[in-house]
Amino acid sequence: MILPEKILLEYNATLKSFKKDEYIFYEDDSPDYYYQIKDGSVKMSSYSSNGQEFIQGIFKSGQSFGEPPLFGNFSYPNNAISMEDSSIYRLPSTGFWDLLNKNFEIHKKFNKVLSERLRYKSIILKEISSYCPDHIILTLINYIRDNSPNKNDIPFLVPNTRQQLADMSGLRVETVIRNIKKLQSEGKLLIKEHKIYLQ
Repeated sequence: MILPEKILLEYNATLKSFKKDEYIFYEDDSPDYYYQIKDGSVKMSSYSSNGQEFIQGIFKSGQSFGEPPLFGNFSYPNNAISMEDSSIYRLPSTGFWDLLNKNFEIHKKFNKVLSERLRYKSIILKEISSYCPDHIILTLINYIRDNSPNKNDIPFLVPNTRQQLADMSGLRVETVIRNIKKLQSEGKLLIKEHKIYLQ
């Protein structure tokens, strides 16, 4: 969900700068703000007991993140970490609720965004529990393409690294590398100058 800058400022949002790898909030923090990225990118991630990172989502310029705890009034289940130097609007939760109470159409749009994120979680959980790695990777890449502003590009440049695809799917990076090569041999993916393209 993207809110116009004018509306954010009207409801007392401030623009804050974060360095690469800086934490924006931590798992178990209380949700005190609505966050919207002006420039940069953010990953939402958690760690298993053995230290393996699992990326719940990657958000880029013009996107918001971390809304479910605001709506559900529960602590953040993940960390939010800046992936590069980023500028992010922070709107206090009181201003966020005031905004929604006075703008029902915006409230409806948030419902749509949150429903899409739930759909993504359902797709990934189904893939992880039911299918082999090459199928999981291809489904994830197709989902990334379908939700990209460049979704009509042929071939489509996958904007994620192999490590990020591993962290997003719960697979080991070695498994991702091996299965990307398999998908390339089957003509489903193209590798050019170390970048991954969906045919």
